[in-house]
Amino acid sequence: MAGIDLACETVETLAFRRGVALPAGRTVPAEIAVAITYGGSTHAVLMASPNDLDDLAIGFSLTEGIVDTADEIEAIERIDSDLGIEMRLRLAIPREARLAARRRSMAGPVGCGLCGIESLEAATRILPQVEAEATFSPADILAAMAALGPMQTLNEATHAMHAAAFWRPGCGVGPVREDIGRHNALDKLAGALSRWRGEADQGAVLLTSRVSVEMVQKTAVIGAPLIVAVSAPSDLAIRTADAAGITLVAVARADGFEVFTHPRRLFADGAIRHVA
Repeated sequence: MAGIDLACETVETLAFRRGVALPAGRTVPAEIAVAITYGGSTHAVLMASPNDLDDLAIGFSLTEGIVDTADEIEAIERIDSDLGIEMRLRLAIPREARLAARRRSMAGPVGCGLCGIESLEAATRILPQVEAEATFSPADILAAMAALGPMQTLNEATHAMHAAAFWRPGCGVGPVREDIGRHNALDKLAGALSRWRGEADQGAVLLTSRVSVEMVQKTAVIGAPLIVAVSAPSDLAIRTADAAGITLVAVARADGFEVFTHPRRLFADGAIRHVA
């Protein structure tokens, strides 16, 4: 992962404490515009942290359905400018042709509504079914979340970064990716995992953010059967995780968590104690 000096900057501040204003300094996260382009055409511009951008480009391409596998990306070139960073991706010819056809199908007169329909379909798209029956110990989940904190080097410096990590029982936590944006952090993790030799369907995605539907969608593409997050999910995230077969654990604190979908991976039948 890129060093702290790349993703952070120290700035001068005026700190007001106990009724007194004094010169001070603070380390803050860097935030830049990152353009993702395919075949010379810009597909998206993300506001992101300037670390692990190859992972971001690969992961974004996977989780947004631009490619099915990282092997369909033939080359990545990074172009730096005063305005930001362009990540130029060259796709395999069949995938490039399909992407071009999709762009043409979305082109139309202003006000036709087609692009809006496409966007709504993307927001509620059919996801891969996560059928892995891996099981996880509640105690191990709590230990994994506790282990994640010290591994967030950028957040340790700035107190303003999200993290997405992969955890597999018996193998520890890693890789870990950080970004000022939670979606970017998860895309970076997806990109890192695309080069990893382990089995994503035997582990969990750990998140330091709330769980929106996009986070569930991206996890489904990764293929992990379990999401563990420190904050609460949205109602659509819960429904989407349930439909995709993902066990959704959230509000994870040192003393426990809440299970919103598919508790079978954590608690065997009859192991749940009901209190009147």
